[in-house]
Amino acid sequence: MRPALPFALLLTLAATGSIASAQRPTNDLPNPYRTIEGWAKLPDALTWGSTSAVDIDKDGTSIWVGERCGVNSCLGSTRNPIMKFDANGRMVTSFGAGLMIFPHGIHVDRDGNVWVTDGQDNTPRRARGDTSSAPLPAPAAKIGHQVFKFSPAGKLLLTLGVPGGSTTTCCFQPNDVLVALNGTIILAEGHGNTHARIVEFNKDGTFKRAWGQRGSGPDDFDQPHALAMDSKGRLFIGDRSNNRVKIYSSEMKLVDIWTQFSRPSGVWIDANDMLYVADSESGWVEPKHADWTRGIRIGSTKDGIVKYLIPDPATTPPANLTSSAEGVAVDRKGNVYGAEVGQKALKRYEKSGT
Repeated sequence: MRPALPFALLLTLAATGSIASAQRPTNDLPNPYRTIEGWAKLPDALTWGSTSAVDIDKDGTSIWVGERCGVNSCLGSTRNPIMKFDANGRMVTSFGAGLMIFPHGIHVDRDGNVWVTDGQDNTPRRARGDTSSAPLPAPAAKIGHQVFKFSPAGKLLLTLGVPGGSTTTCCFQPNDVLVALNGTIILAEGHGNTHARIVEFNKDGTFKRAWGQRGSGPDDFDQPHALAMDSKGRLFIGDRSNNRVKIYSSEMKLVDIWTQFSRPSGVWIDANDMLYVADSESGWVEPKHADWTRGIRIGSTKDGIVKYLIPDPATTPPANLTSSAEGVAVDRKGNVYGAEVGQKALKRYEKSGT
């Protein structure tokens, strides 16, 4: 089932040919935040790996992170990839060793349970730049492409999908997960070049429906990378490779498309309906979006006006790699957290003067 396109939005698209082409970069914005590096403290023997998964605990101040075991994959690692930090940045618990390969999205529901998406499988992959045509060995058993629900103590409560993935019911390249106000589990799928859709499940984890497909039209997606919900129950989807945020009503009808927040890797909405959108790819990864400054844009879900920009703290990002925050979350006090894949870090941003 595909959401119907609002008539007003259809007229806009017809008049402009493309919403994105009419949007000028929103770069000239104030930054009222200061960057705090090294806030989250790992045990002495550990170093940060890539992370795109960050969310806030039910208490409003503790931080949950899904980290890729010191590198960019947990395949074969004995480390716990899911970690909780208290308000002072001290790790208080960790779990999940051996369950996942590529923690990508994380969501803490209203009961404090922790949902994590595993966005890859264990199929061997060639290293960047490897042009060999020799076949790679297949794994003895496929794992990956699943979604896990944990209790706050780390007990596995529910698993969505089958080991190794499925493109029919669930899951294949799950990017992010969210539990809606009515208990529906919403999943954004598709990190590659062939698969892109939204999948819904009933609160007990049974498959409900899937909608959307890969493309650039109003009803389509291309890397639906992040999910967030406002106080009205509207769903905001970071449609990353289409350089837009798509907004759906509580009935999952498309109501608007926003491009002023740049290329969305991460999306977060706070209790005041402020929207935080992390752009980690404009420029090096996506040269067609090179005029846009990478960073975290902040504005209101009520009017769509972008008010602030926390720019990418890296002055010389590595070529062809993501830089700046990919995941974003905001605690009860308004501190912003950026989870970084390229720089392998979790940064905290505090309002200047606080």
